[in-house]
Amino acid sequence: MRILCVDIGTGTQDILLYDSQRELENAYQLVLPSPTMRIARAIRRATRERRAVLLTGVTMGGGPCQWAVEDHLRAGLPVYATPEAARTFNDDLEAVAAMGVRVIREDEAMRLDREVVRLELRDFDWAAIRQAFEAFDVPLRPDGIAVAVFDHGAAPPGVSDRKFRFDLLAQRLAERRDLLAFAYRAEEVPPVFTRMRATVETIRRVFDGPVAAMDTAPAAVLGAILDPQVAAWRRCLVVNVGNFHTLAFRLNEGQVEGLFEHHTGFLDGERLDRLLEGLAGGTLRFEEVFEGMGHGAWLWTTAPMAVEGVAVVGPRRGLLRRSRHPVYMAVPGGDMMLAGCFGLLRAFADLYPEFAPKILEAFQGAPRPAPWEVDRE
Repeated sequence: MRILCVDIGTGTQDILLYDSQRELENAYQLVLPSPTMRIARAIRRATRERRAVLLTGVTMGGGPCQWAVEDHLRAGLPVYATPEAARTFNDDLEAVAAMGVRVIREDEAMRLDREVVRLELRDFDWAAIRQAFEAFDVPLRPDGIAVAVFDHGAAPPGVSDRKFRFDLLAQRLAERRDLLAFAYRAEEVPPVFTRMRATVETIRRVFDGPVAAMDTAPAAVLGAILDPQVAAWRRCLVVNVGNFHTLAFRLNEGQVEGLFEHHTGFLDGERLDRLLEGLAGGTLRFEEVFEGMGHGAWLWTTAPMAVEGVAVVGPRRGLLRRSRHPVYMAVPGGDMMLAGCFGLLRAFADLYPEFAPKILEAFQGAPRPAPWEVDRE
């Protein structure tokens, strides 16, 4: 049994090919540039060459590719985009047009000059991933696929994207107060998550097996608690310090008692320490985070928690290296960068119980043949 897990972040896309015949630590892994970084580089090449850009495809992650588009426009060069691609920058197409992007129909895009640099937007690139594995003689024929993307949700006009996303997180936890609340079967992804749905639909064009989708930060936190040391704690904080977003959960026996989400670029070690102190102490308020340009905070209880530890994952985890809290740099499966993928794999087991026994056994460290013995079979 093989499950392909792809955690798509701002800086990197982290890929795990779980194989039930191998030890989890021997699973094939890739850490590659994120799709938005690849598109951003292509746009910047077009800027240097003074060429117009056409964006087609579907809604994907913004950030670097949006910044590249803005720089391209400031250079006085045109950017065209079909409606679904344009929603990468804002679900409100009038707001995209206000940026200077020319939103055009698919038939208009086909008639544009051949000199235009044509870029297809998508978060999941099956052909590229398959080629990467097959270059090393690993056929990519998974039995299931799990993918994680960060999705603000399609906020109504005039509503803050930051607050809208945070309200969606809190609403989900009102229904189920554990980290698996943020995982969905492909057909169950809410329509409000336009990026996640676009990613799932992209996968569906090339794969007809079971597909799971999850938000990136909860996936990384779920992966972190699979580290045996973190799993042994009853009361703890778990933090994912991503390249763009930082999300921290307060957990009591695996149940979420509180959380906050912030933009990593607005944090330093001292400020992050203060937020964690408020989360553990039950004093953190929504306004404290939101007014500091974060998404918000939510507490189920204001009772102080005596935490046994603070588990940290994420590419910017160095912000907490000098923390005054009892920080532990978690390494689920022996690899911090794959925390999101391990979380995705655990969520896949929950969503598709027929796959659960082997996956859960792998997390418990059940013996497997050595890789060279598997390859001889």
